[in-house]
Amino acid sequence: MKAVPLFLIVLLVPVGSASARDSLGVFDRWAAFRDASVPRCYAIAAPAQASTSAAWRPFASVGTWPRKGVRGQIHIRLSRQRAPNTQTTLSIGDRRFALVAGNADAWAPDKRADAAILAAMRSAKSMSVAATGRDGRGFADTYTLRGAATAMDAAAIGCAGG
Repeated sequence: MKAVPLFLIVLLVPVGSASARDSLGVFDRWAAFRDASVPRCYAIAAPAQASTSAAWRPFASVGTWPRKGVRGQIHIRLSRQRAPNTQTTLSIGDRRFALVAGNADAWAPDKRADAAILAAMRSAKSMSVAATGRDGRGFADTYTLRGAATAMDAAAIGCAGG
């Protein structure tokens, strides 16, 4: 396991309530956390080159909510607001996945797509999510996948007991 500076770990923890989160480990550019109060567990990473001008911190995460029966759900917070009625696409290796997206968040359309995305993430070096911004210009957020599989496994094990 590679050491990661504290500022990166802080960047990776989603902004929200001040509830306690347990770190399950940091694996290259990915980290895994357990929030026992919900309960939920997730693997999360910041883009390889995050914009410092964003109104929020973009991230890619894979979450598990045992009480809701949700496991391995991909969630991406885009670096910019996207234009309405435009496509958001996740590219992993030679695979392309159409995502369901709101103003700044994107998800797989169903559990089957989540499973295909997670399988692709395990065998690729990077992934990128592309969209069209509200200004009409295209943009892409790129993530390194080194450490992603281990972080996803740590998150899944962290919530295995419910």
